[in-house]
Amino acid sequence: MVSIMSENKFNFNIDMMPIAACFVNAKGKIKSANDKIGDVFVYHSIEDMDIYALTGVRMSELIEAGKKGLKINRNDKVFLISLQPMWNTEDTEVFDSGKELDNDVDESEQGSLQENRLYLISFQDVTSYAQLERQYEESKACICKITIDNFDELVNSTSAEHRMPVATKVDKRIREWAATFDAAVNKIRDEHYLLYIPYKSFESMRENKFSVLEDIKTIETDADFPISLSIGVGIDGESYHRTQEYATAALELALGRGGDQAVVKSPNKVDYYGGINQSVEKSNKGRARVVGHALMQLIKQSDRVFIMGHRSADMDSFGAALGIYRLAMICDKKAHIIISNVNNSLKDIFDLAEKTGDYSFIDAEKAKEMIDEKDVVVVVDTHRASYVDCPEALNLTSKIVVIDHHRRAEDYIKNATLTLLESYASSTAELVTEILQYSGEKKMLVKLEAEALLAGMTIDTNRFAVKTGVRTFEAAAFLRRSKADTTEVKRFFQTDIDAFKKRAQCISDAIFHDGGFATSICQGKNLDAAVIHSQVADELLNVKGVKASFVAGMTEEGVTVISARSLGEVNVQLIMEELGGGGHLTTAGAQPDMTPQEAMEKVLKLLEER
Repeated sequence: MVSIMSENKFNFNIDMMPIAACFVNAKGKIKSANDKIGDVFVYHSIEDMDIYALTGVRMSELIEAGKKGLKINRNDKVFLISLQPMWNTEDTEVFDSGKELDNDVDESEQGSLQENRLYLISFQDVTSYAQLERQYEESKACICKITIDNFDELVNSTSAEHRMPVATKVDKRIREWAATFDAAVNKIRDEHYLLYIPYKSFESMRENKFSVLEDIKTIETDADFPISLSIGVGIDGESYHRTQEYATAALELALGRGGDQAVVKSPNKVDYYGGINQSVEKSNKGRARVVGHALMQLIKQSDRVFIMGHRSADMDSFGAALGIYRLAMICDKKAHIIISNVNNSLKDIFDLAEKTGDYSFIDAEKAKEMIDEKDVVVVVDTHRASYVDCPEALNLTSKIVVIDHHRRAEDYIKNATLTLLESYASSTAELVTEILQYSGEKKMLVKLEAEALLAGMTIDTNRFAVKTGVRTFEAAAFLRRSKADTTEVKRFFQTDIDAFKKRAQCISDAIFHDGGFATSICQGKNLDAAVIHSQVADELLNVKGVKASFVAGMTEEGVTVISARSLGEVNVQLIMEELGGGGHLTTAGAQPDMTPQEAMEKVLKLLEER
């Protein structure tokens, strides 16, 4: 008989327990066990053995879990381990029912008393419950929505005799892939599919990383771009209706991020797969025309226009803001640009704009006092509520417009009245320029506004070297016709000698890793950290063999800023999203809550896991 004797002679007999149990001390060493412990462990005797060695669960984890317990698998069974604190003082042991140590005990004595404490660990066989739980999980349906990216562009680029064979091949590939996972396939439209997938098969699909994304690209077409798919999957909804809502939201995320990827959405998490192709530029400017017309109508129906970009505004954000300001003036509406801080990289053009007296600049505090329900807020160069210069402004009016070129993130502004989110575009300046082209005014931009928009396009395309399409050059040509001077634009990018030296030192300190990755950490705190880091990252891509570059450092306020660039083979957006940032496949950044060294270590770890 194994028992504990209390001071009042009460016996606690462990052999009388209906389930397997044992006593362990504070160090995890087993002191005694009942006969039923053989149902859990195959050993003849487990006395003096370590509980961690037997179960794989540490004492600290068991103490933290307490009576709620943890599950382990042993002897083809599932056991729930729960822990009950006991009391042991030298030769006399006292049953304690889980009371904490007496608060009156001196701290010097408490340590020794804690070492003498015993714990009762019980093993409840929950195999049947675990099987039911597994059957329930495996029987749940996952809902998957698939759409063919740029379907209209694909049809228009494919000759009539090839359209049917291409459509047949795409349909066959999707159905063959779905069949391997026991999925039911419904073709809703020529370019849209709805799949119902058993949860047990979905896990295999996830491990397979949605291989259909790459398989579909091998189909030959007459188009000058590969066929790609956008996939949205909803899982773990409390109802089929909610799961379908998750699938719809996931598909919208996939499309907003440029397509060619799968997004899996559950109640508490979003996962991304694929996304290694650049977004295909749309030749049809119909959407820009429609949005431009709708925006002008919304402005005319509002009292005032408030324009804001993201915090720490850059050239693209500022140029787009000036463009929308001009649109408001065309509509004879008073406008204000919300900009709380002006960094050195923006100071020259900001001073020029302010000197003209033609523009109204206000900070976030002033904006919160002014905006009401009759006004419209136009957000440019970001679509994330947490990134805007004045987040409170989004709650002061129901009329919100979002114009952005970044791939859609999970925390996008959901209550926008009008949204133009085109990830194929080189910059927000390009989108605003197209909107201005359809404003109905032949000559509307002044020289400074045209140069600001051209500067925004120049910086975001790394001087028209990356993410540049036909529409980018068409927009640039329009700005040149609006008297934008490229020499003046170049002056906006000039830096002082200290920043130049800092950039040169950061390039010199770069480390080149196997696999074509370059990293560098800028020392100290820098006034224009974000600008310097992006410039260094761009320069490192000029080194032969470098596929992607990552540069980190700190601002004057002590905030870590990291810039990432790639030539397209590495999706730096996915890596920056793991650090709380975002961007594009080839251009991304983040401001993680960690030191630059810690941020770079995490980047290197993520690159290893690719």
